Amino acid sequence: MALDQSFVGRSYPPTSAYEVGREKIREFAEAVGDGNPAYTDQEAAKALGHPDVIAPPTFVFAITFKAAGLVIEDPQLGLDYSRVVHGDQKFAYTRPVRAGDRLSVTSTIEAIKSMAGNDILDIRGEVHDESGEHVVTAWTKLVARAAAEEA
Repeated sequence: MALDQSFVGRSYPPTSAYEVGREKIREFAEAVGDGNPAYTDQEAAKALGHPDVIAPPTFVFAITFKAAGLVIEDPQLGLDYSRVVHGDQKFAYTRPVRAGDRLSVTSTIEAIKSMAGNDILDIRGEVHDESGEHVVTAWTKLVARAAAEEA
């Protein structure tokens, strides 16, 4: 069943604040194999003009994808998550994510397309800090694969 096109432009409520911790940043940098000292050493980050350690660019995926769960779990949309694969991801930063940030995400469905029986869903996540300052926009593309025809 194709996704409901009337959902394009629909926004979901902002998430509760996620507090970015130094240890989470360090663990993430380690997991992705990025040894940039600005991710683990406060003095190195301060030498680059940051008030605290900063997060690798893809760190924010964890909170934007969790926020996209509001879209994914919306029963009215009709997305069969068991058929979904992650198609693409991109980010546009206003400033780096920093330890101590309290971030919330507002998700909006940007596009719904059907191609070769697959539904393609584009979700934009706007990430703001607790003062309302924009930090990053993340775009997530999900592909709901067509159901295999029974023989």
